[in-house]
Amino acid sequence: MSKSAISQQIKRLEEAIGQQLLIRSTRGVLLTAAGETLLARSELLDEQLNMAFTELNQIKEQPSGLFKVSVPPFSEKEVVMPAIRQLCLEFPLITPEIVVTAKWQDLIEHQLDAAIFGGDIKDCDYRALSVSTVSEIFCASPRYTAQYGFPKNLEELAQHKFIATAWHRPKIEVFDNHLDNKQMISLDHCVKINSLATGLEATLLDMGIALLPEFLVQKHLQDGGLQRVLPECRGKDWHFYFLHQYKGEKPLHVSRFYQLYRHYFLKTCATNKEYSKP
Repeated sequence: MSKSAISQQIKRLEEAIGQQLLIRSTRGVLLTAAGETLLARSELLDEQLNMAFTELNQIKEQPSGLFKVSVPPFSEKEVVMPAIRQLCLEFPLITPEIVVTAKWQDLIEHQLDAAIFGGDIKDCDYRALSVSTVSEIFCASPRYTAQYGFPKNLEELAQHKFIATAWHRPKIEVFDNHLDNKQMISLDHCVKINSLATGLEATLLDMGIALLPEFLVQKHLQDGGLQRVLPECRGKDWHFYFLHQYKGEKPLHVSRFYQLYRHYFLKTCATNKEYSKP
């Protein structure tokens, strides 16, 4: 800094504390008693600040403390917990706190380090990293189809018992397997649910046909507990995002959790596709 800039800084400091810090004369500059006191305190503060920077660098290299993240309520077993387990192995000083909810969670309001959210993102200042997309397929239990038969097209589907979900609009978007030829259909429902687990259970209990995410029905398609209905059709793709509030570089463990979550998410979805092929 130039001499004039330093003089202006000292002048503002003297005005702020209401005391003279320096005595200026033709022979030089001397500290007043207040100046001596402030200098001694400042030297201690400088040491404390350097220690703080050292600690922050150590934390950056080895993150520690609470790591709170919100996740949707369907991927705990196959995605969330494998990712958290690996994260704890790599960063043993962190303490994860997992909040399982299907609702939008504001990161600041709920003191979250990150959140996994599926669907249309609300207007917010948070950063959003893409995880993947999930497609839906029509499913029913073998006992249901044995009793009511398979619908041959969307018109016949309207004659069946349909299990509605809270996140679908009154008119459901239906596509072919290439996600082309979009159609909007209205279906009367026999029951309405607001969680994937409940929708899956209702389908397994022969209550009707449901439009469920592929990855959710994987093992049930594999073991014959469910069958795919209208295999030439599927629902819309739902986009899943990893939300965080860091403006610059993310903490190492936050970046690593995103990598791990996405890895297990994509692994699960890839496996599901093998079981849901018509």
